[in-house]
Amino acid sequence: MIGKLQGVIDYIGPDYVILMVAGVGYKVYTPEILTLRSTVALWIETIVREDSIRLFGFSSLAGQTLFNQLTTVSGVGPKVAMAIMGTIKTETLMSAIATGDAKTIATAPGVGKKVAEKIIVELKNKMGGGAFDFGSDIAGGALPDLLAALESLGYRRQDIVDMAQKLVSQNPDKNVAQLVPMALKEISGK
Repeated sequence: MIGKLQGVIDYIGPDYVILMVAGVGYKVYTPEILTLRSTVALWIETIVREDSIRLFGFSSLAGQTLFNQLTTVSGVGPKVAMAIMGTIKTETLMSAIATGDAKTIATAPGVGKKVAEKIIVELKNKMGGGAFDFGSDIAGGALPDLLAALESLGYRRQDIVDMAQKLVSQNPDKNVAQLVPMALKEISGK
């Protein structure tokens, strides 16, 4: 099996790229945002089906591992896993699973509340295990409360989750009442 490919992006499709490696163009499905003619190295996961062989590429080993974990959840195949990873950053997704944040996971196209909850139930223990490392700062109790507070003010979760995680991790001693003004200042500065 192919473990990693390094080459030049020759073509960018809607959910895949053609990666030229030593004169051979590999069609690699990827959630990564890549630019034409750039040189990249992608960790490759090969999925063999009865009627096809598909390559899925990730810029990090953590991304590849998360993809593999997602596809172990019943009802989540490679296409849904790629939609999730294309919408939600790897770190954000791992944090959402660890904290039980189904709303963030459900922002991905094709993922409803039930699928998001199933992902959390089936992967939460794996996220806390040796496969992924979560610090207590990311999985802290302030994050869900901060997200809920900002959502009540009209902000969309997918627009604020990364910023909220950053604030909670940088200010572990602050409570939600202290974090909300900091978050609003951060949002208005963008």
